[in-house]
Amino acid sequence: MSSAEFVERSAGRRLADDVGEMLREQHDYRELLYQMTRRDLLLRYKQTVMGFGWAVFMPVINTILFSVVFMRVAPIDVGVPYPVFAYTGLLAWNFFASALRFSVNSLTANINLVAKVYFPREIFPFSAVIVSAVDFAVGSVLLFAMMAYYHVVPTSAILFLPVVLLVQIALTSAVALLLAMANLFYRDVKYLFEVVITVWMFATSVLYPVDRVTGWAGVILRLNPMTPIVDAYRSVLLRGDVPPLTPITVTAAVAVALLASVWLVFHRSEFQFAEYI
Repeated sequence: MSSAEFVERSAGRRLADDVGEMLREQHDYRELLYQMTRRDLLLRYKQTVMGFGWAVFMPVINTILFSVVFMRVAPIDVGVPYPVFAYTGLLAWNFFASALRFSVNSLTANINLVAKVYFPREIFPFSAVIVSAVDFAVGSVLLFAMMAYYHVVPTSAILFLPVVLLVQIALTSAVALLLAMANLFYRDVKYLFEVVITVWMFATSVLYPVDRVTGWAGVILRLNPMTPIVDAYRSVLLRGDVPPLTPITVTAAVAVALLASVWLVFHRSEFQFAEYI
């Protein structure tokens, strides 16, 4: 066996061991993930008057504001009633943005646990994603109520909805892991994040179809992995169609590849976390 083959086999064996360890730890510490998620939900809504109503408050306010803009000031035709079009996009986007907003500080906000107790640290960003998924589920109740009000009837295409949701969860988890790790090593990441997430929203088809944007700007916007996800939600829920398979398939492949690579880097970097706290 040549030295190159030996190195290649050793690297492959190490990769397989790391992946097996990552999955095994998630299974072994699943109760801790549940308790972390439960704690974060209680902390977020404890002693609030609206409770889970906060999960729909901002999407509703933004839907009202942008409905005035795009229905009265600068009308656009999106093929469905604009309020339900906007709320669908904002609901999906808030799931993504909220999960990242809580993930970016998830390690630095739990310094004592990260530094003193051993467990898979990815539990913190994963917990933030699950909590935001609960908010998403609560907000979906109002979405279906709006669909009923505007006489938008779901079709069999809604069976594709779990696929879209899984793609978004994979992409959100990948970015959440990356941000949590980056903010631990470089504390100014949390400040840059707020700027980037705002620009990212307007670069996604949350409030308007990006296919209306032409030229090089349109090309860049269509490379945004969140746009096929938001468009896929609208396809299966509002238009009753299975979304175009090429964009959502490419996005799914990117999301899975990114999650696998970032999770592996996160796992291999855990031993350094205590040094940066």
